[in-house]
Amino acid sequence: MITRRKFLKSTALGVTGMALPLAAFDFIDPRKLMALEAADASKVRWVFLVDTYKCVGCGLCVKACKEENEIPYDANVTRTWVERYVLTKNGEVLADTPKGARDGFTTAKIDLGLGKYREVKQEDIEKAFFVPKLCNQCENPPCVQVCPVGATYATADGVVHIDRKWCIGCGYCIMGCPYGVRFFHPVHRTAEKCNFCYHRITKGLKPACVDACPFGARRIGNIKDPGDPVTRIIMTERVGILKEEYGTKPQVFYIGLSREVK
Repeated sequence: MITRRKFLKSTALGVTGMALPLAAFDFIDPRKLMALEAADASKVRWVFLVDTYKCVGCGLCVKACKEENEIPYDANVTRTWVERYVLTKNGEVLADTPKGARDGFTTAKIDLGLGKYREVKQEDIEKAFFVPKLCNQCENPPCVQVCPVGATYATADGVVHIDRKWCIGCGYCIMGCPYGVRFFHPVHRTAEKCNFCYHRITKGLKPACVDACPFGARRIGNIKDPGDPVTRIIMTERVGILKEEYGTKPQVFYIGLSREVK
């Protein structure tokens, strides 16, 4: 017996090489079928603010995210993660994120992968810092553009979602994301990523990672509200975004973003 997902998958893969207009896929657009855009969504545009000066790499945000969003604890994937950067006095830039920093950084050795580590002497370090990362909820999201079945879509309040019922696991969105935030869910085998804990923020709650951070390194706000504390910081202080050159217009802003961060 063929399931809807198998049918959609075989259909989408079958037309990959054909020059079909995007309108051909309108009949499976979840935005139209499920009416997910709220009437007052135009008054909200969710944005995220990360203060790299406050992040200590404890990993509590990653733990909270995994538990809240049902990402297997031992799986080597996560919706949000923290990177450690170590800059040496001779100009080297070393970075790692063991298990996404789920357990923090328990050793000064840099994890190079494949069981290899690099130890840097304290006197050789120019500076070191931590950078949390998550989905940027781009204003111009390439993942939405490349999804052949409309399973990845953006709501009017700016959050990009994935509908597991429609996702066929083709991986185009994973390849299309320039920030590397997407992965296959180890259980559901569909595309997965951060959605700012949409089920929480639409009920007036904070994302799990924001709640879990004891140092205030993560904050969420509404950029359309000029009185929002996060909005005021973004509009009046020096903030940065990742990979501006791609033109995706990311909505995750960073305080203290160093040029070495990619």
